[in-house]
Amino acid sequence: MAKQGIIFDIKKYSLHDGPGIRTTVFLKGCPLACWWCHNPESQIEGPFAVTYPGHKQDFYTRAEDGQSKLGRTMTVPEVMAELEKDRLFYDESGGGVTFSGGEPLMQPEFLLALLAECREKDLHTCVDTTGYAGQEVIGEVMQYAGLFLYDLKLIDDDGHTKYTGVSNGPILDNLAFLAGRGAHVIIRIPIVPGITDSRDNLEGIAAFLKRTGGIREINLLPYNRFGSNKYRRLGRPDPMPATNPPTAEEMNRIAAFFTGQGFACRAGG
Repeated sequence: MAKQGIIFDIKKYSLHDGPGIRTTVFLKGCPLACWWCHNPESQIEGPFAVTYPGHKQDFYTRAEDGQSKLGRTMTVPEVMAELEKDRLFYDESGGGVTFSGGEPLMQPEFLLALLAECREKDLHTCVDTTGYAGQEVIGEVMQYAGLFLYDLKLIDDDGHTKYTGVSNGPILDNLAFLAGRGAHVIIRIPIVPGITDSRDNLEGIAAFLKRTGGIREINLLPYNRFGSNKYRRLGRPDPMPATNPPTAEEMNRIAAFFTGQGFACRAGG
């Protein structure tokens, strides 16, 4: 297994990436390009030049030409040393470690090595994933991950391809694979006004989850504008400059819909 990979952030004391207090490790690279992505800096797999760096200098490197490049190569022991620092918080809160991105499955050998080390050290793990990967990768990761935080965005394949750049076929197949093997999965649905919040989409997701079986919990993630400044730093146009976050009333309405369908549902991670 790969003993090093590319990280673009490590977030301490996270309360929205799984149960309890967690440390979230953000791996670079993502096969999707969602219009509403709030981590657009994650999409390119390797370090790349940015117009000007953000405030977390630890994950930028300075190239010979003076440009700042986002992304830091770290070894498994280096990452584990950071995670071990907060073991007390994990133990007291029922928390642990979440691997996110980007898409962590884009660096499968590195992810598997980290998951194996976490298991060895008795740290609870979540994998926050789009589910877009080969099923053999999903199967290997399932052997180590304590929990999957699994994105479902659009049930219609044409719409999914338009707004994310990829088909949802592998995503739905992998979700059925995990559910059929008893993996612990929490579904995460980004609520993006005018795109994912339509009645047809929400009803389609509910129907698919009922057919699939084995999944009872849904988290709704309201669209936010956190990515806007990042697009500017990257020198890229914001794909959704005029979209506002959903209202609390809209989030409550959608949560009530899924609750009425028999799911445990709440807004937030």
